[in-house]
Amino acid sequence: MGEMTVTTLEGRQGPTTTSPVAGGTDARKGRNLLRRLRTPRRPRLWFEILLIAVSYWTYSLIRNAVPEQKTAALRNADWIWGVEHDLGLAFEHSVNHAVDSVTWLIVGMNYYYATLHFVVTLGVLVWLYRWHPGRYAATRLVLFATTAVALVGYYLYPLAPPRLMPGGDFIDTVVVHNTWGSMASGDLKNMSNQYAAMPSMHIGWSLWCGLTIFALASVPWVKVLGLLYPTATLVVIVATANHFWLDAVGGMICLAFGFGVARFWYGSLPHRLPRQAPDEPPRRKRFAR
Repeated sequence: MGEMTVTTLEGRQGPTTTSPVAGGTDARKGRNLLRRLRTPRRPRLWFEILLIAVSYWTYSLIRNAVPEQKTAALRNADWIWGVEHDLGLAFEHSVNHAVDSVTWLIVGMNYYYATLHFVVTLGVLVWLYRWHPGRYAATRLVLFATTAVALVGYYLYPLAPPRLMPGGDFIDTVVVHNTWGSMASGDLKNMSNQYAAMPSMHIGWSLWCGLTIFALASVPWVKVLGLLYPTATLVVIVATANHFWLDAVGGMICLAFGFGVARFWYGSLPHRLPRQAPDEPPRRKRFAR
C-alpha cells in the first residue's frame, strides 16, 4: 500500500494581531506626551516673541475681517442703552460730558486708551517670563483663550460704541480734541472694525493684568496698583464713549472663560503653580572671593 504524505504549507500568513505589550506602549507614550504638554516648561524667548506677534496679527486680522454689520450694531446699541436705563445705570453720557469738560484729563485718557492696553499687557508678560517662568505658560493661556472667545462675540454680536449712536449726543473725544487716541476714530478708523465693542478687551486684558499682579506681586502697594489698573480702565472706556459698561461685563465673562481653560489644561489656576519651571537649570551659586 502507498504511504500518505502530509504536506505542511509554510509561508502562509495568518491574521495580523496587535501585541498587548505594543498597544500598551503606544497608550503609555500618548499619556506621557499629554502629560508633557500639560506640564509648565521654561519659556523660550524667541518662541514667545514669535507666538505673541503671530497671535496678535491673527487676532487683528480676524477681528477686522468680521463684517461691519452697521444696522445690527446700532440696533444692539439701542437695546444695551435701553437695558441700562431700565437698570437705572445709564451713566455713560454723564461721565462722557463731565470728563470732556476737563481738557487735560480727557486728552490723557485718549492716550491711555490707545497705549496702555498694549504697553501694560506686554509688560506683565515680560515680568512673568523673567520672574515667574513656571506660571508663564498657564497665565499666557488665560490671555489667549480670553481673546479667542472675544472674537466669537464680535462675530455673533456686533455692537456700536456710544460715540457712534445717532442722536445719542455722545462726544467722540478723539475727534473733538484731535488726539491720536484710538484706532477706532479719526484718520485710523478705517483700519479697525467700528462695531466690535462687545466684549471689551480693554477690560478683559486690563483685568487679566490686574489679577495677575495682585496674585503674584509681593509688595502690597503693587498689589493695590494691580487692582486700580482695570478700575481706571473702566472709567477711561466709558469717559471716551468707546464702550458701555455692559461691554466690560462681557470682557469679564471672557476672562472667566480663559481662567477655566487654563484650570482645565494645567489642573490648577496659574498663580498656584510652582514659580520656577520644572526643567529650569539650577541657579549658579555666587561665592565670595
